[in-house]
Amino acid sequence: MKYNYLIVGSGLYGAVFAQQAHAAGKSILVIDKRPNIGGNVYTEKIEGINVHKYGAHIFHTNNTEVWNYITQFATFNRFTNSPVANYHGELYSMPFNMYTFNKMWGVVTPEEAKAKIDEQRKEITGEPKNLEEQAISLVGRDIYEKLVKGYTEKQWGRDCKELPAFIIKRLPVRLTFDNNYFNALYQGIPVGGYTKMIEKMLEGIEVKLNIDYLENKSELDKLAEKVVYTGAIDAYFGYKLGTLEYRSVRFENEILDKPNFQGNAAVNYTDRETPWTRIIEHKWFEFGKDESGNDLPKTVISREYSSEWKPGDEPYYPVNDEKNSALYAEYKKLANAEKNVIFGGRLGEYKYYDMDQVIAAALEMAEKVMK
Repeated sequence: MKYNYLIVGSGLYGAVFAQQAHAAGKSILVIDKRPNIGGNVYTEKIEGINVHKYGAHIFHTNNTEVWNYITQFATFNRFTNSPVANYHGELYSMPFNMYTFNKMWGVVTPEEAKAKIDEQRKEITGEPKNLEEQAISLVGRDIYEKLVKGYTEKQWGRDCKELPAFIIKRLPVRLTFDNNYFNALYQGIPVGGYTKMIEKMLEGIEVKLNIDYLENKSELDKLAEKVVYTGAIDAYFGYKLGTLEYRSVRFENEILDKPNFQGNAAVNYTDRETPWTRIIEHKWFEFGKDESGNDLPKTVISREYSSEWKPGDEPYYPVNDEKNSALYAEYKKLANAEKNVIFGGRLGEYKYYDMDQVIAAALEMAEKVMK
């Protein structure tokens, strides 16, 4: 055996664990089946713009320990997520706040907005039976129809009446003029992109790309005492209990010969008729400037299309309904029986994780196994 740890996947979980193990003096090999490091936080420079290749990644956390850890590897800018919703050309502020209510109903005071929402919520009596009823019980019919229904149906590929209520247990309703979507103590984007940050985390660590762990499992396992696996848990076990479901996302990228396409990093298209869910304009994550502070003459946009996952697609969002959660619980039993394998991250734990939660989980696991 050559290494203490073989780490499968160079995304956030793998990179944090590798960095911690390296700092503890362990020998490590990181492998990734992609041609690049960074997993889904990978950013690629196009026309001087750090393009988020696998969807927008906006870092936000209230966890000071996580913030202090991650800022060792990058300087974060002050980007604040304030998406705009486009409903058939009408533009609304997100999350739902006084700007949204003023545009929707012409109300001016918080009392007027609250009265309007309360009046519309009365439509639902008793326990909400599905997502539609849950949303109306929280924000009323008008906001549901214009800003929730179409977007949610595109995202999940199902009618809101067929989706469980718990998916939308809470919708932020603010009776203030606050457009800060995450409302987190720490928020921003790493200056120079996430790839640069992951490179810094993996400094001094052996990394091999274009290696498919599951195709070469027996010989790779011989290289290390322990494996940290961040791929899909059902794939690890050859799907023998069945396939866990995901939603996937397809991106259409375009380089435009203009300095400004939509004036905001994220615009959500909330009507059902527009086929994409949102358009990301990547340059606004770093305020439209390059690292020297110069304005960038071109722009790069990505249209996002939500789709049902099928083998071969990139899995993005676990479908954490009852059926899939029960199947994951069975796979988890198998995983617990694997003595020398740690399953981590969004795919390894079949869990919708924010970036700060992934970092916290990897730090906790590293501390536990390296005591």
